[in-house]
Amino acid sequence: MTAVRTHPQGTTPPPRLPVREKSGARDRGGALSPMLTRLAAERATGVLERERGSLYLAEGRVVHAESPLAPGLDVLLLAHGTLAPAVWQDAVDRADEEYGAARLLLDAGRVPRGALELCHLEAVYDAAYFALAPSSTPGHFRYGAGHWLGALRPVPVAAVERETLRRRELLDRLWPDPLTDGAPLRRADAVAAPTPTARQGAVLALADGVRTAPDIARKLGRQAFHTLVDVRRLAAAGLLTALFPPPRAPKSPAAAGPGLPPRHALAATAATAAAEPPRGITLPRVNDPDITLLKRLRDALEAL
Repeated sequence: MTAVRTHPQGTTPPPRLPVREKSGARDRGGALSPMLTRLAAERATGVLERERGSLYLAEGRVVHAESPLAPGLDVLLLAHGTLAPAVWQDAVDRADEEYGAARLLLDAGRVPRGALELCHLEAVYDAAYFALAPSSTPGHFRYGAGHWLGALRPVPVAAVERETLRRRELLDRLWPDPLTDGAPLRRADAVAAPTPTARQGAVLALADGVRTAPDIARKLGRQAFHTLVDVRRLAAAGLLTALFPPPRAPKSPAAAGPGLPPRHALAATAATAAAEPPRGITLPRVNDPDITLLKRLRDALEAL
């Protein structure tokens, strides 16, 4: 027997509740940053600055990306001898709006175009993974801003977002705890754990309780995402554990005044703390003519 719901004549049934379709969001693009999608539709040129990185656009396509959490193109090129450090620095110093560093390197024959484009594409996807991470602050776009590297091979925004989503899903399947992505890492003693691969062994050797996954990636000259894959596999095997990040340093009090150098702010903090009386004690005015400051303070302490 099938139950059929009917509605009074002249009325319409309530609308269906919205359902999030993961595959549809992935195919449509724009699921990660509506602003980025709009800028791509506008064919905008400039830089989108977000909390964990920046995306450089030229006519609505991504031409470069960078993040403090991902090794830059220089690390990928220099770490394994693809390019000499002096050659790279010379190109960076001579780059301008007309001749970017990439064009200077290619025109001088310092690096094959295929190798440069491959390393650049890896750096773009690596940095974009962090730049497009969920953020607590809104992004900001600066129209007309360019990057000193210059354009190599532009990447469609939809392709960058699809790859970022794919990487998120892969990492979540390997180990669903994202704490390992940014917290200090330490080796763990596991029972009957699988033998780590050579790549994973290099990661374990640098997990000293201080370095994070991006730190290890930069030290090894590898992409941050590939290091995250190794880290999450090691965590799933019980060979690696993430420590809680250290507490943030307290902000300077207002008494220190805005714009003071750190050492001045520290001195002001110490002076303020030393001047605060214990609770329940009221200090007299320094110019009290009836009794000295020392005697009043002694009497107040004895009264507690």
